[in-house]
Amino acid sequence: MDMNEEACTTIIVGSRMMADGSMIYARSDDSTAVRATRLVHYPAGKGPEEFVALDSPFRCPLPENRLGFSALEREDLPYHWGEAGFNDLGVGMSATETIFSNEKVLALDPYVPEGLAENCVFHIILPYIRTAREGVMRLGALIEEYGSAEGFGIAFMDEKETWYLENAGGHRYLAKKMPADKYFVSGNQSRYRDYDPDSDLASADLVEWAREHGLFQGKFDFHEAYCLESENDKTYNYPRVWYLQKKFTPSVETDVNVNNFPVYQKADRLLTVEDIKKAFRSHYDGTEHDPYLHCNPKEPWRPISIFRTINTHILQVRPGLPKEIGRLDYMAEGMADLCVYLPLYQGVTSYPKAYGIGTKHSQKSSAYWLFRKVSALGMMDYNRYAPIIKERYAALEADMARSQEEMEAAFVQCRKDNPEEAVRMLQAWSDKWLSRALRVASDLEEKLFTLLTKDIEAEYKFHGA
Repeated sequence: MDMNEEACTTIIVGSRMMADGSMIYARSDDSTAVRATRLVHYPAGKGPEEFVALDSPFRCPLPENRLGFSALEREDLPYHWGEAGFNDLGVGMSATETIFSNEKVLALDPYVPEGLAENCVFHIILPYIRTAREGVMRLGALIEEYGSAEGFGIAFMDEKETWYLENAGGHRYLAKKMPADKYFVSGNQSRYRDYDPDSDLASADLVEWAREHGLFQGKFDFHEAYCLESENDKTYNYPRVWYLQKKFTPSVETDVNVNNFPVYQKADRLLTVEDIKKAFRSHYDGTEHDPYLHCNPKEPWRPISIFRTINTHILQVRPGLPKEIGRLDYMAEGMADLCVYLPLYQGVTSYPKAYGIGTKHSQKSSAYWLFRKVSALGMMDYNRYAPIIKERYAALEADMARSQEEMEAAFVQCRKDNPEEAVRMLQAWSDKWLSRALRVASDLEEKLFTLLTKDIEAEYKFHGA
């Protein structure tokens, strides 16, 4: 797969690194701007007997019954390419961070064309797992049985743990539980180094197979043995990892040109969801490498926030709260820097109609395309229009945050005596604010189009007779 086509950024934060004690797994899906996503909820019950991929040869049998689950899903691949969501038990999953194995590994254990690809893992795993660890074990077993069609990193979360799996070659993988007191960032490269058989989950022959084929020297290093290092990484991947670690841990100096960034790092202060939002909106802001400030689409450093992002999701698990409100996905459709993050609660089972519509062509009825139009207009003159978008969306997010706090307190109180009414209240709150976001985006679209019209008229006035 072309690194420049499917190329994401990942941030994971442990509970003791977050100010509110929550756990975070966040990822941008950077693909192509005309690939819309939609929000879907699938109820519990009898599911498909077999998964048949729509755009690859992969197929596999499925358990008879599934859990209900929500999916941020690519519209052209229904019940197929899921991006992120939670199931009815509050287990979350995000798929996938594109990574690459090295040529030596692929010569010995090549990717399997009819094997597991990024397009299929979500729907064959999330509806059938009860814990994050169980998700890793199911995915690992599928990798070993069917093989991987490409490289990927995949995350699972539950009430207690966050796990992140990196595959290697056709049939191997390494998965680690996220340390509670650290954060982790990745940009299209495998990040793992050490392997601890007492705490990690991995292919049984992960080390021995690599040693047998001379893939590492001395102590086992997963990255050295299995993962790709190329010149492209120095401008496409390293800067993102370097920038995010510098953003969260400015006290530690690292060299952007050398891939010895810590796998796990401590932030200089406790982080918040707002910090994660800002990270995904960043683009080397205000520096010589800021492509939008300098109107430079040829900037060699690939920024975190790019126009072809189709969604960014921040999965949050807040232990101690009812799972209906304790599991959240802050989702931005399109370029995060010029979009609004919307809180999607696990207890919500439907969304305003516009959020389920999207094609590869712009259409008025689609939430994805409405948000995309606003960001496209903003990019026509970033330095003039982007501040207008950011100010309005910031106000909307602040209003939502205040309303969330009130609603959650009311939900907890109502749930004690009337759980069904509490869920109805949550659903009504979600419908209200997701609909309001559409109205705000529509107003922005009209305002920006008016400004653009005036600007074009001023440039091509041709008066003076």
